Amino acid sequence: MKQELKSELTKQLIISKAFDLFYENGFKNTSIDRIMKATDLSKGAFYHHYGSKKELGLEVISLKVQKRVVDGMISPLNRPGNSLELLESVFIDRLRAFPFYDKQNGCPMNNLINEIGNDESVYQTALRNIIEQWKSALIQLLERGKQAGEIKREVSSSAVAIYLISAFEGIRGIRKLYHEDSVLEDYLKGLSMYLEQIKV
Repeated sequence: MKQELKSELTKQLIISKAFDLFYENGFKNTSIDRIMKATDLSKGAFYHHYGSKKELGLEVISLKVQKRVVDGMISPLNRPGNSLELLESVFIDRLRAFPFYDKQNGCPMNNLINEIGNDESVYQTALRNIIEQWKSALIQLLERGKQAGEIKREVSSSAVAIYLISAFEGIRGIRKLYHEDSVLEDYLKGLSMYLEQIKV
């Protein structure tokens, strides 16, 4: 049992350090050697758990990247309350809450989409699954808003969902280019104006 726990802790350390390094330096710029140096573990420990960097990358996407999106952007959409207020809260509050580190490095998922999203079908599928999960949660909330008379019935929930995701991911990337938050404030004003347009 002790050995199993030690093995699991080793694996979690590798995943955690790999996520940090992929986020800060990019997936392609991060070697297995660099990851293992950050963990203070041997390369043998890596190959005990993973056959390749690709395998580790998929685990990082499913266990770290997806969890961030679910915890920060998907689960809060299931809370009770006015649908538009929830949308505004989730998208605006999330952006305002990011520490400088996250502002500086952008969105981990978007970084991976831009860097390796067209390299391997397995990466495409893993990253697309997160987007689809997010889109589905948004559509459910928007449909709930229509039923409650909060959102215009003629609005395409699917189109709004993908627009909101794209705009959010876009500002996360653009924000990396600016040292001040004026561009973020403009985005937030634009988002509020857009949500006002779909309101009943």
